[in-house]
Amino acid sequence: MNILMLSSTFPYPPTRGGTQVRTFHLLKYLSQSHAVTLVTQREPDVTQTEIVELRDCVDNLVLFNRPQDTSTSGRILKKIQRLYSFIQQGTPPNVLNRYSAEMQTWVDNFVQAGKCDVITSEHSVNEIYVRSHFQKHLRTVVNIHSSVYATCRNQLKTGISEKKFRDRLYLPLLRRYEQRYCSKFSAIVVTTEEDKVQMQEFHPNSEIKVISNGVDLVSFPNRTHDPSGHRIIFIGAMDNLANIDAVCFFSNEVLSEIQKLYPDTTFDIVGSRPAPEVLVLQEKPGITVTGRVPSMVDYLHKATVCVVPMRTGFGIKNKTLEAMAAGVPVVASDRGLEGLAVDGVNIPLLALRANQPTEYVTAICQLFENSQLRTQLSRNARQLVETEFTWDRAGKRYEEVLTRY
Repeated sequence: MNILMLSSTFPYPPTRGGTQVRTFHLLKYLSQSHAVTLVTQREPDVTQTEIVELRDCVDNLVLFNRPQDTSTSGRILKKIQRLYSFIQQGTPPNVLNRYSAEMQTWVDNFVQAGKCDVITSEHSVNEIYVRSHFQKHLRTVVNIHSSVYATCRNQLKTGISEKKFRDRLYLPLLRRYEQRYCSKFSAIVVTTEEDKVQMQEFHPNSEIKVISNGVDLVSFPNRTHDPSGHRIIFIGAMDNLANIDAVCFFSNEVLSEIQKLYPDTTFDIVGSRPAPEVLVLQEKPGITVTGRVPSMVDYLHKATVCVVPMRTGFGIKNKTLEAMAAGVPVVASDRGLEGLAVDGVNIPLLALRANQPTEYVTAICQLFENSQLRTQLSRNARQLVETEFTWDRAGKRYEEVLTRY
């Protein structure tokens, strides 16, 4: 089968972020049995070596430069135009921001020439390149990493929206947008049951499949020993709004309370592109902000506990699965544990749940004190990832969606 995959985000190396991880591992699996053409955009920091290595993973790599606004006046004008277009036509500014007319022409010509059997939009931002009439001639699939409408609604509800007025304006527009663009696709893929419920509300008659994320078990081996101590870690891209809010919340409202009980407690914030509000957290006792690191798992293996204190951001969290795979006990919020059954009747305990500051303090102190509990969580979580959350499993299910007629 000839598969055309659209990803305006350059999906390599797969350590760049959650979007890249999912896209890369799915295309890697599909490339074993199918001819995959990947159309993507080059970011300014993408190296020639990374391009060569990604090209080796697919049959055909088609690369476009990401559109850039060169001048300040040009950027302001473009922002105004994108906002006006959103209100009038329904496509959000962040989608238009990455839109390439050159890339659109290439996709149109490729499809018109009958060179693919199925086309996939890897992340909803790429839906713009899929024409409504495409599905008359081939199978069209959108791989939604998380609902943009539900995410905006949640950010307003939790009070962490960067621009509340803007997001209140955007919310009904995003609802309209998500309802509209999904109708172009033969099948809709989401990462959690929660997102499936949201999509079914918009499209009750659509084919909607839940395909969770996975973990590369070679890159995230189970740790060989428990380091004990009082070392807490958070992992993730640190220019992401949901991650920024998570570490600021934990640093400002939780960490100091734990340090009153365990003064040597440290908090490592590990991830690329730390925003200014993350960098300033280093001024607090015990906090280290690393930026991008060669190996995330090396830091995980040294940690006593991994926290995932997400208050927004829908979809299953790679950071949670990666910590579980590495054998690190996890304390996480309901958002951080979305898509995972980690506690309850007849469910082995896989992680400790916390949403309020006092709940984080209680759970983390419990793990600091109880090595047997740490071992239990480490063993159970690793076993779950090995059986339910591998990329081979996710890739096989994605292949079934793409090849279904």
